[in-house]
Amino acid sequence: MTAIHLVLQGKGGVGKSLIAALLAQYLAGRSDKLFCADTDPVNDTFSRYEAFQVRKLELLTKSQQINTREFDGLVESILQHDGNAVIDNGASTFLPLSAYMVENETVQFLNANGKKVVLHTVLTGGQSFDDTTQGLLALLANQDAPVVVWENEFFGPVEKDGRRFRDSKLYDQNKSRIRGIVTIDRRNEDTFGKDIEMLVSNKLTFDQAMESPLFSIMPRQRLKIVKKSIFDQLDTLAI
Repeated sequence: MTAIHLVLQGKGGVGKSLIAALLAQYLAGRSDKLFCADTDPVNDTFSRYEAFQVRKLELLTKSQQINTREFDGLVESILQHDGNAVIDNGASTFLPLSAYMVENETVQFLNANGKKVVLHTVLTGGQSFDDTTQGLLALLANQDAPVVVWENEFFGPVEKDGRRFRDSKLYDQNKSRIRGIVTIDRRNEDTFGKDIEMLVSNKLTFDQAMESPLFSIMPRQRLKIVKKSIFDQLDTLAI
């Protein structure tokens, strides 16, 4: 059974498109049959990665409702595609898309047709911790699919009152639904931080960075470390 990886979070600016790009690189390294789509009406970050040939979709109408024909077409494309898919969704479409998926029993329909749905969401540290936690709670409450939680430490340690997510009551109550946790570690801002910023701002994959004149020897080495850290964690999830 191939998988549909949906990146969903109601809070904007927390790294959803980065996670979609990381997932796409990981999955593309294991199969050349990868379908990618960007449904974010505000920030088309994922669609600007030329390496993935991302299909850009307008899922919202002028009245801020789900464009049912576009979404229906996306589902049909996923069903016709012989391989995995990565779908990046914007914060503004989080609620209407989630509601549409519930109303149309989209997860159950895709599962019944040989497409396993895996949801990916982001938790961040700092001021957005509570907002991203609410997004996770909404997914757990409304969508019947396994969830991968990505801890993005860019804004600081992903914790509440000194407790990490995996040590929280929220995790304990929902661990049967949580497929796993992937941590994007916060590293030295003057070295790793600048290298990742250069990678992301130029919409390059790790492999492209190894060939790019933008990166010298040591930045490439640091990017290899980051790639290995993320990909090793994804390996443990068997996605």
